[in-house]
Amino acid sequence: MYLVIFPEGTRYNPEIPKVIADSQSFAEKEGLAILKHVLTPRVKATHVAVDTMKDYLDAVYDVTVAYEGTVDHKGQRKLAPSMTEFLCKECPKVHIFIDRIELKDIPEEQMYMRRWLHERFEIKDKLLIEFYDAKDSKRRNKFPGKSVHSKLSLKKTLPSLLFLGGLTASMLLTESGRKLYVKTWIYGTLIGCLWVSIKP
Repeated sequence: MYLVIFPEGTRYNPEIPKVIADSQSFAEKEGLAILKHVLTPRVKATHVAVDTMKDYLDAVYDVTVAYEGTVDHKGQRKLAPSMTEFLCKECPKVHIFIDRIELKDIPEEQMYMRRWLHERFEIKDKLLIEFYDAKDSKRRNKFPGKSVHSKLSLKKTLPSLLFLGGLTASMLLTESGRKLYVKTWIYGTLIGCLWVSIKP
């Protein structure tokens, strides 16, 4: 299994400047570097997760995601694309930068982990400043290092879309199918939550 944590507590949304200003104000008050493209991370959930799972982990993966086409003509960032916008190619590419961090390199004490986590977010911020704001247009819309291009072809996605779409549509055409669909959705969610909470 894997666990994904968003230490910022909420998404970076350029259309809600108050959240960004509050985040930067908190960093300034705490004597931390002020970040431009990410929010100031909070350490509690990260500390609890790493501390609880340390016997099962050998590493943590730091993932930074950036979207092409999300800077307006004035150079200001726009909101990350919705799934519809992505599928309509308003966002031509998604860029993902992954950094593997050995568990032994992560401080155990919350006070030291807080500084370490903020330093990780400073690295993210520098990556995103280069991605969105680089003066050299050849370096814009790219992360540094070796890259792997992965196209999502219609040939790969269409068969499963047609199969699942057809299966769902055929279920929703009958009253008993609709009832089964709703029950599967409700009970499947409850059983999944119960399984996750009791499984050692």
